[in-house]
Amino acid sequence: MTPLIVIIYLAFIGLGLPDSLLGSAWPVMHIDLGAADSSAGIASLLITLCTIVSSLFSGRVIAKFGTGRLAAVSTLVTALSLFGMSFSNSLWLTCALAIPFGLGAGSVDAGLNGYVAENLEVRHMNWLHSFWGLGAAVGPVILSLWIAVGSWRGGYRTVGGLQLMLALVLLFSLPLWKRSGGEKAQQESVRHATPFRKLFRLPGAIAAFLSFLFYCALETTVGLWGATYLVGVQGMKPGSAAGVVSLYYAGIMLGRLAGGFLNAKLPQKRLMRIGTAIIVLGVAALILPLGQIVASAGLLLIGLGCAPIYPGLMHETPENFGSEHSQSVVGAQQACAYTGSALAPLLFGYMGGSIGYGVLPYFCAVLLAGMIVSMYRLHKRAINN
Repeated sequence: MTPLIVIIYLAFIGLGLPDSLLGSAWPVMHIDLGAADSSAGIASLLITLCTIVSSLFSGRVIAKFGTGRLAAVSTLVTALSLFGMSFSNSLWLTCALAIPFGLGAGSVDAGLNGYVAENLEVRHMNWLHSFWGLGAAVGPVILSLWIAVGSWRGGYRTVGGLQLMLALVLLFSLPLWKRSGGEKAQQESVRHATPFRKLFRLPGAIAAFLSFLFYCALETTVGLWGATYLVGVQGMKPGSAAGVVSLYYAGIMLGRLAGGFLNAKLPQKRLMRIGTAIIVLGVAALILPLGQIVASAGLLLIGLGCAPIYPGLMHETPENFGSEHSQSVVGAQQACAYTGSALAPLLFGYMGGSIGYGVLPYFCAVLLAGMIVSMYRLHKRAINN
């Protein structure tokens, strides 16, 4: 494994580290900020919107500066934003700092995914997204240790310090990016970035965008509302429900780790079909009135089935749309992914509060159906070409 690939793996851990901090810290954070418990959605929405914007414009930024510089600067921006949030005493300052945080996160995410899709084998895409899951799991652990001694701010500073160290590593790795040849090829492919209006006219583009939207909507909705469903509908104790949800995320992470090894024997599209079938079984287990154990197994199956889909869809982008459009399409796919992650859990929250959280399995079934139809249309188009 080359030094540059090792650095990219570290960068994916860094991508995951801050992603779950806000939700984990908010129960104590909002008290220090003098903000209402419900106002977390404001900062979260700002982060998501800025991430969408930076994802859409990532191709133009990469064409000018390259992936290595983009990753280093974006990681530095997220580090400084985290440090700033750790000193914030108001909701509005926190929201203001959420803007550069979201812009930095979206740029580095789209840039690294585009580089990996163009230059590395699909097994690395699976493993790298597994390492993102490792970072997302470690972030709350760091925060919980600091909250235990009475300081969520220390958690933010610790993660900010780790991000700062990663930014320095990325900065010193710039010569490796230049020597790899892959960055230059990526820059050339996006030198004349595909305009947004043309992206939607590419054959299969809308199907690809919807595949990401529905997939991320499903993954995020289950992750956010799974515990509420188990407690409110299945009568499970909160601690046990939280444990099941943590295993749901562990299933995604371990499934992607295993997927990297399975790629040696099975093509990624077949792994994606197997994953989709496992999700169907998981949703069916939630629908069937068979009690807590079966419902918990349903969540675990959904997590395991989700594992190969996102990295598989991302890695096949150059194959589906060509290198000249690849980075622009990756940015748009990322934007659609974040849109689904933001809107679907919000919509379900209103539905659950109005008609009951027992509707979760049926809501997931609709999202799953949308994902299946979109992926079928995308792959059918690829076969016809």
